[in-house]
Amino acid sequence: MSVEKISFYNKEIILIGTAHVSRQSAEEVKEIIEKEKPDSVCIELCQSRYESIIDKDKWRKMDIIKVIKEHKATLLLVNLILSSFQNRLARQFGIQPGQEMIQGISSSKEIGANLVLADRDIQTTFLRVWRGLGLFGKMKLFMMIILSIFNDEELDEEEIEKLKTEDMLSMALSEFSSTFPRLKHILINERDMYLAQKIKEAPGQKIVAVVGAGHIPGIKERLEYDHNLAELSIVPSSSKITKFVSWGIPLLLLAIIASTFSIDKDLGMEQIITWIIWNGSLSALGALLAFAHPLSILTAFIAAPLTSLNPLLAAGWFAGLTEAYLRRPNVEDFERLPEDITSIKGFWKNRFTHVLIVVAISNLGSVFGTIIGGTGIIRMFIKAILG
Repeated sequence: MSVEKISFYNKEIILIGTAHVSRQSAEEVKEIIEKEKPDSVCIELCQSRYESIIDKDKWRKMDIIKVIKEHKATLLLVNLILSSFQNRLARQFGIQPGQEMIQGISSSKEIGANLVLADRDIQTTFLRVWRGLGLFGKMKLFMMIILSIFNDEELDEEEIEKLKTEDMLSMALSEFSSTFPRLKHILINERDMYLAQKIKEAPGQKIVAVVGAGHIPGIKERLEYDHNLAELSIVPSSSKITKFVSWGIPLLLLAIIASTFSIDKDLGMEQIITWIIWNGSLSALGALLAFAHPLSILTAFIAAPLTSLNPLLAAGWFAGLTEAYLRRPNVEDFERLPEDITSIKGFWKNRFTHVLIVVAISNLGSVFGTIIGGTGIIRMFIKAILG
């Protein structure tokens, strides 16, 4: 663990860089806070992650149907995959990930210091990543998220060494960062700016900040500058190009089908059948691979050809809602969630995560169905023109 003391105008800032796999980090955090008795303690948590730590019944209170209707199923699945990574660490090393942050919360209360949640909201970070990617980038990232569910391997020595200095969130998404270099700026640099500004703005003259050791250099560098927290918290709207593509492709396909009908009605009907079969079948296949209920599979098949023509809808939402109604998660599912997300079998067995998987893989199948079905429609249109 590294400790940096910085004089900043009329403030003394003490940065505690913790090692996520060190059993001593929590004890050292406790010792430093009790010794320094700061006015404020900043911890590398956002409000939602803080609540998940202090509210052990958070999962029980969650309404899976509401999550799907609010279009947050994929985001929640990503969060659970990150939790799975952290829980596997706990199992492999016999530690409690985030224990140093928990100790920071406890020690701040013991000495009566202000507790400052200094990290940017994790949902904002993910949404900034998502909105910053193009259409094919989103597809690739979505595929990696799904495939990561199947990764049940233990960390090797190289990864263990990284955890001694690297931020937990960044480590969990390191594969994504290597595939998409732009993610590093959002996951690391922007958060360094956010953390630095929150630490500077913390009440009092003596501030202790508990952060991952990997953030220390970036925070020190950015303390000298002012950063607009409101701008760093904005979730950018979809680009005009993305909106054009999202609405333009369905309209173009409908126009092509209509044009084909004017030339050859039989071929136009074949286009419609092709669209329905590819979209419906691949979305239903996704639901089948997720071991969804037969009615959920049927729902995916019916919904996909229609939702693929409307960017505001997704086949997986309808399949997931059907699954949630038919196999609604119970109290036992929520109680087992922390343990179940540490294994592939648990992800599929737990009704809560199972619904999320049905949503995700049904949507993925619909995406492939749109590509293949759309290609078939264009091919038949060209055939009609050439006679």
